[in-house]
Amino acid sequence: MAKSVAAVVVVVRSFLLCLFSSQIAAAPTGIPSLRPRLPNDTLCNHLILPAGYPCSEHKVQTKDGYLLALHRVSSRTGNISEQRGPPVLLQHGLFMDFWDWSWQELALHDLADMICYINSITNTKIFVVGHSQGTIMSLAAFTQPDIVEMVEAAALLCPISYLGHVSAPFVLRMVNMHLDQMILAMGIHELDFRSDWGVNLMDSICDGHVDCNDLLSSITGRNCCFNNSRVDFYLEFEPHPSSSKNLRHLFQMIRKGTFSKYDYGLFKNLKLYGQLKPPIFDLGHIPKSLPLWIAYGGNDDLADVTDLQHTLKELQSKPELLYLKNYGHVDFLLSVNAKKDVYDHMIRFFRSWGKSSSSY
Repeated sequence: MAKSVAAVVVVVRSFLLCLFSSQIAAAPTGIPSLRPRLPNDTLCNHLILPAGYPCSEHKVQTKDGYLLALHRVSSRTGNISEQRGPPVLLQHGLFMDFWDWSWQELALHDLADMICYINSITNTKIFVVGHSQGTIMSLAAFTQPDIVEMVEAAALLCPISYLGHVSAPFVLRMVNMHLDQMILAMGIHELDFRSDWGVNLMDSICDGHVDCNDLLSSITGRNCCFNNSRVDFYLEFEPHPSSSKNLRHLFQMIRKGTFSKYDYGLFKNLKLYGQLKPPIFDLGHIPKSLPLWIAYGGNDDLADVTDLQHTLKELQSKPELLYLKNYGHVDFLLSVNAKKDVYDHMIRFFRSWGKSSSSY
């Protein structure tokens, strides 16, 4: 999961002293125009160590048997005697390496086990940073008492729990085509837009119904400050394949306007959940004592402001909010001004709650 644009940006910005970014152990895929990866071409070797930051990889086995990798990035000074800041877990968004499961399992298994592991080796509560789908996972996980008790505070970029007001043309086109149901009916469990069928699929979607000349805007909304000169670099890492089941879960949320577990249909729901409809994730179960910081944009066609207001009404607490009128969904990661506009404010929030704030 960690070969993500999110991890790249955090490394380049270098705005945290102690950062964990997550990756599932899986073989990378690619298209002929991209440089093939070598076995030792890890996130640490390829990006972080050359930038002068100490980096170590940690393996975590989840309760359901999957192996995850966590990359720990420390202070550039390399001064081990220097007091560390509190650990921060960066949780990615969509299009990372996961297969026949949805964000539900990622929240209740992967994220839970990563938080538990970090807590066990640092002996301290952690900060969580999520972007896009990473916020869905975080919010769902925070409804579970055994998980949230290990979290000091959380920063959510482009937070999503409700998707009833998504306006991205490309996404709505896929929803209206019932793309999720079609690909699962065809037995396709890996959603890979770099494959031959993925390219053909993109052509069928961009057939006059959607303006794909600016594909990023069609998916995420208008991004004010994206550096187009870096696109080739980002494409070395993105997009990774995703799970078709994960896509269907997200589309269920768009169609139904609910924040709930995966809908398997009446009979399987009854078997798995003991009820005909999938259980909801009750945001009211997130403790009022958990400090939350939320950043959102006026041009975000995925994390819509109306849906965010729905989320805020269900929370017990009143999160600290940062609204950037001209920011789109990707700007919060890749804006040339993101450090000043977003990250500096986020670090100030962390410092206000961190017990070791003087060291980061």
